[in-house]
Amino acid sequence: MNTDKKAVGPTKILVPAGALGSGMLLEHVRHGVKLGAHAIACDAGSTDSGPFYLACGVSKHARESVKRDLQVMMCAASEAQLPILIGSCATAGTDAGVDWTCDIVIEVARELAIAPKIALLYSEQSAELLKQRNDQGRIRPLPPSGTLSNGVIDSCEHIVALMGPEPYIRALEQGADIVLGGRTTDTAVLAAVPLMRGASAAASWHAAKVAECGGLCSVNPRTAGVIFTVDQEGFDIEPLNRDNRCSPESVSAHMLYEASDPIIMTEPGGVLDVGTARYVQINERATRVTGSRWTPQPYTMKLEGAGKGLYQTIMLIGIEDPEVLAHLDEFEQGMIKALHARIRQTFGESAGDYDLSLRIYGWNGVSGRPMLAGATPPHEVGVMLVVTAPTQSLANRIAKACNATFFHTPLRPGIEMPSYAFPFTPAEIERGPLYEFRLNHVVETAGGFELVRTRWVDTAQR
Repeated sequence: MNTDKKAVGPTKILVPAGALGSGMLLEHVRHGVKLGAHAIACDAGSTDSGPFYLACGVSKHARESVKRDLQVMMCAASEAQLPILIGSCATAGTDAGVDWTCDIVIEVARELAIAPKIALLYSEQSAELLKQRNDQGRIRPLPPSGTLSNGVIDSCEHIVALMGPEPYIRALEQGADIVLGGRTTDTAVLAAVPLMRGASAAASWHAAKVAECGGLCSVNPRTAGVIFTVDQEGFDIEPLNRDNRCSPESVSAHMLYEASDPIIMTEPGGVLDVGTARYVQINERATRVTGSRWTPQPYTMKLEGAGKGLYQTIMLIGIEDPEVLAHLDEFEQGMIKALHARIRQTFGESAGDYDLSLRIYGWNGVSGRPMLAGATPPHEVGVMLVVTAPTQSLANRIAKACNATFFHTPLRPGIEMPSYAFPFTPAEIERGPLYEFRLNHVVETAGGFELVRTRWVDTAQR
């Protein structure tokens, strides 16, 4: 992409929330419009919630939540004649997720009696294409992943390539009112319009990184989104909520968010370096940032792929027995030993390659690490038994075989048999298949369009 265009003036981008479907208020968005926004841009995806959403091609957010946010954005945008850009539709940015979001956009458009021209950007990749690229040596691992085998590619239910800003820019230049993108870097969807209008590449990417999560870069991060203004020297950023503010500390701190390096950030076509950036409070609510640098690099797109694995069944109990609570590490070790003995006794070698774990919430259920010596016993704990096996049937049968052991094993032999509290019956709860991320690689491309497909929807003709 050519970023050497002559600037047409400062560019203001309204970011109403950190993620489409997380909630936004029309009054805040309208305030951002009044401040002179040139576009409304919002990310809609993430890997934060695990591989399920990519493997199954579904949204983390409820349809009602996404529709509500689209109503807010589309109402304000149609009033002001502003374009809307949404990246990583339906959490994982699959083709199906883009289409799902488009269906909601069309529904909202009908309700608002508007007829936007919609560009759909697809970045889901076929296994056959990626195996060809892999055989050509054009796919490289990102740490800590290793060399990619074609078998791993085949094992993925869905694979997406993270887009840069180029497809969004082209869609806008071709007349799109709303651009719905598949998987995209969080920053690219926000940087697209400033780059299109000739703003500083370094400032555009840096501003997009800071604003990617909406109000998270502000002093009160749960109060609405932000608006940023990019020019040739840097960018300003302020919250949409007039009772909030962006401070140099809150803005600079966002470079630490979801980053292995708080100074260097790699994007599809280059590298952002904020090591020399300066953050200055310019008024009560806004911070100005200058001094970041952008270095173009050969174009690559990150690949994300997820596939189905083993199966799980869980059971839950609650414990208030003060003697057990005073010796939880001992209880955990004894329970694990008793459960494995029960499984060997019942299934023998037919249990196969199963896994069993206990998670004691209120003690070590979150970290999984042993507690420090002398830790105060809790008032009560919840204990979750997790059985993982090659099939759902086997996971269920192992859990059922462990039922009495899990519910009634005393702290030590010779103690009267307890009955721990259980919240559900039947006690065993199917979790279904597990999913895992299997691709953490980059693919070399000739530019930002090579792995992206565009489809147009003209609601005026529907």
